[in-house]
This record gives sequence, structure tokens and C-alpha cells, in this order.
Amino acid sequence: MSKINVRSPYFVNLSTTNLTSAKIEILIYSGAVNSSWQGSPQYTLNSTAINGKVNFEIAELIKDYITALFDGSFPTPSVTTLEATTIFVDYRITETILTTAQTPVDTLGLRAFYGYGFFEDGSNPTFGNVYYLQTNNTIIKNTNETVTIPVDNTIATNVQWAYQGALISTITTPSQADIQDQITYVTNTGNFNVDEAIITTGAKTVTVRIQSYDNCKYTPYKLTFINKYGAYQEIWMFANSLLKMQTTQTDYKSNILTDGVYTTNNPQKKTLTKNGNQTLTLNSDYYPESYNEIFKQLFLSEQVWIYYDSETLGINIDSKNIAYKTSLTDRLINYTIEVSFAFDTINNIR
Repeated sequence: MSKINVRSPYFVNLSTTNLTSAKIEILIYSGAVNSSWQGSPQYTLNSTAINGKVNFEIAELIKDYITALFDGSFPTPSVTTLEATTIFVDYRITETILTTAQTPVDTLGLRAFYGYGFFEDGSNPTFGNVYYLQTNNTIIKNTNETVTIPVDNTIATNVQWAYQGALISTITTPSQADIQDQITYVTNTGNFNVDEAIITTGAKTVTVRIQSYDNCKYTPYKLTFINKYGAYQEIWMFANSLLKMQTTQTDYKSNILTDGVYTTNNPQKKTLTKNGNQTLTLNSDYYPESYNEIFKQLFLSEQVWIYYDSETLGINIDSKNIAYKTSLTDRLINYTIEVSFAFDTINNIR
């Protein structure tokens, strides 16, 4: 099936002799793929042709229907669609040639992912044959913690965990019909000592090295973010962190005068509202140069979470600049990231 990465534009291009106008109807849905046009589209767009050509951009409209509400547990089949980063799209094109509306042409079952392409990937980036949904072939994890790998189960068939050349376990990844289940998150539950993950499609194999970090002098924090392929991905921050809080307030001057007299313990300047926002300075400690790409995707992610004080909490990456480091010039590669909790300190949800 074709694929859309909704954070990058996806163009439906029409070019027909004597084309005067065109209409596109867009249906966005979860569950199993439709075998025929179902009607009741969320969007209907009309455009006048210029020189017999019409271009519709539909990715931005689709993006609004992917909620991606991560709660700390990776999505599994038959769970709520709120955590899904995928959705199905059907569209119907009706062209008007001169003054005659033509028979509609349907395109069914495009898979839309909360992903994106870089400029160098060109227009309508799809990554259609990618089945290991991360860029890095080396994963650094906290020792005695699990590692989770996202794979496209419509392509990948299984993931094998290995340690020092010996097979530990094989996890099958059967193809799922429902779009919200088509990313399988494979975790090495109960087998912390693994150093390889082998992802297989039947025809191809990708081997991912896994390294455990066991020198934590500080509390390590796990971040989860949505990567360029539209999958949840983990990254650990191992070194020292610093928690801070910044407050904001609204003040007013009150009338404290009564019969021409006031008391000095009654403040004239009073606080109407006051709240705070906590921030964290996180340090990664030392990572291989290949992780430059992962930090790049972390900085570009629209949704990031941290596991903090036994809770999964939303955060914003406040750092706006990243200087890519190399082992040649920097020797030891460490990143410092400023993040803020994505909520006010005092609960003000009304």
C-alpha cells in the first residue's frame, strides 16, 4: 500500500488535456482498509485547473486525525487508537473536462504515518520499503532496562534477540489488518542481557547492535519521541540533570484605605494569579557519532515525553540549536538539552 508522511506535504497531482476543474474527497479512518468508496468524507476540496493541471496538498488535513497520545506503554493490537501514529486515507478524484464531470476515480488504503521527510528526500516522501522504523543501527540503553524496537509488521516477519552470538528469543510480528496496529513495538521483556536485534522480512535482514550503559552516577531519564518514520522511539539521558522552576504572576493595586486609615500589614500590591513551569537541563553523557541523527530527530519532534518520578509526562524541547558533534573534533560526544514540562506547576485545568 502507498504511504503518506503527514508532517511533510503530500501532493495529488492531476494533468489532463482540457481539464478545467477537479474535486477531491478525502476519507480518513482507523480499522481495516476499505474495499470500496464509502462516502461521508471529512474533506471536499475543489480547484480550478491552470493549463490543464491541478495540485491538491492533503497531508496537513490528515495530520489532524492522528492523536498520538503516548501514555508510557507502547501500543499493542486491539488497544485504543488514541496512541496510534498511523491512519488510513481514501480519496476520490472527480475531474471536469471542459464542462463534463468525469467518472470518479478512487484511491483506497493509503497508510498515513506521523512522519516526515527531509528536503533531500524530495516531494511526497514515503519510505515505503522501510520496515525497521528507526535510523540508528546501534541502540544505547540503560542496563537492566528493556529496549523497544518499532517495526512495520506489514513487511517485517520477526525480531530475534541475541547475546554474544547466541539466540535468546524470536518474536514474530504478524501482519495486522487494522491500521492502528501496523507498527509492532518489540520489547526484550525478561531478557535484559541482549546485544543484538535481528529484524527479518523473509528476504532481507537488518542487524541492530545494542549496548548497555552501566555507569550511571546520576538518575537516568528516558525520553520517548515520535521519529521521522512516525514511530515512538526511546533515548536515554544518562548524565547529571538540573531541575528549575520559573514563575509568572499577575499583580494589581488594591484600595486598602478605610476611613482615611490603612494598616501596614495589609499589602497594597496584591497577586491576582501566580503559577510556575518546571524545566530540566538534561545531559546525555557519551554517545557514538551515529546518534547525531537521533538527536536531530529528537529536536525536530513535535511530541516528546519523559519518564519522571514514575510518571510519563509531556515535555517541550526548549533548546533551539544543536551543534552536531564528531569523534574527530570532539572525541567524546555529549549533548545538553533544555526541556520544560508541558503543563503549569499548579493545576489550572478548568
